[in-house]
Amino acid sequence: MIEGLIGRKVGMSQVFTDDGAVVPVTVIEAGPCVVLQKKTVTTDGYEAVKVGLVEDPLPKRVSKPVAGEFAKRSLKPQKRLKEFRLAQGAGEALAVGAELGVNVFQVDERVDVTGVSKGLGFQGVVRRHHFRGGAATHGSMFHRAPGSIGSSAEPSRCWKGKRTGGRMGGENTTVKNLRVVRVDEQRRLLVVKGAVPGPAGSYVVVRKSHFGTAVRAAGAKK
Repeated sequence: MIEGLIGRKVGMSQVFTDDGAVVPVTVIEAGPCVVLQKKTVTTDGYEAVKVGLVEDPLPKRVSKPVAGEFAKRSLKPQKRLKEFRLAQGAGEALAVGAELGVNVFQVDERVDVTGVSKGLGFQGVVRRHHFRGGAATHGSMFHRAPGSIGSSAEPSRCWKGKRTGGRMGGENTTVKNLRVVRVDEQRRLLVVKGAVPGPAGSYVVVRKSHFGTAVRAAGAKK
């Protein structure tokens, strides 16, 4: 079975447990996704499926290659596509044109969510790299400056990778091992504990997490 879906971040909220504890959650509209292509070991060297996020209304502008892929399979064109790898033999139950919903995930399951983080523009070293800054009193004029960033005679340049001010955010970011709190199949909503990258309305990819399984397996070996 497929291990992930494309979705859209709705926003953050909170839910209450039976004992009254508050749990911060993120609501994700996951799917529905349609299977566009199946890849096999025989034809491609590995097993995977390519899926497209079904959106309503349909996207107004779709590139010609993407539109051609959907037309070839008599499907409505969609803009957001993603390929998910599969274990050998896992794709036999999936047919081209099949629709996948949020029921792929179960309550208390762990997932990884990937999205593009919020773009924050140019930021200084205090916010971007958590520098402490200089003294704020006693006549100090060194508050939020980065300090010396290079050497003098040798090597007479800044080392590559030096932490300085610059563009912050707008990067592909993955938050791992989030617990699924609720699954609403009727409204196609997935509620996960914690925060996920990106602003409300941005696209995200949700995958079943193997992080917790790997950690438990490593602990068992010890």
